[in-house]
Amino acid sequence: MGIKSFQGKREINKGKIGAQILVSDYMTTNLITFKAEDSLDHVIAQLIAYKISGGPVVNDKNELIGMISEGDCIKHISDSMYYNMPMDSANTVEKNMVSEVETINKNMNVFDAATKFISSKRRR
Repeated sequence: MGIKSFQGKREINKGKIGAQILVSDYMTTNLITFKAEDSLDHVIAQLIAYKISGGPVVNDKNELIGMISEGDCIKHISDSMYYNMPMDSANTVEKNMVSEVETINKNMNVFDAATKFISSKRRR
């Protein structure tokens, strides 16, 4: 008695092979943003409340001017602990953010975007 396959007939992929899957199909458009004058205490509270690891810093015209991450906040906290100094509550996002930000086009293929993320070792 031979072995039988119960999988049935395979269907041929009827969709377009190699169809473009765009970044815009997967990107989040409702972002938590920060202002340059926000305090790090505010940023830390927002990161914890929304369970995010960072976010864009925008100006009054809602234009991207930088990124602030949990790593930036942790660096500030650890520096103050290392030097045995109290945390400066007047410390702002502008002093701790990364201002040189790489962006990708929303019409970029998602696989090209993934390659760019991997090669640049970026997470967001």
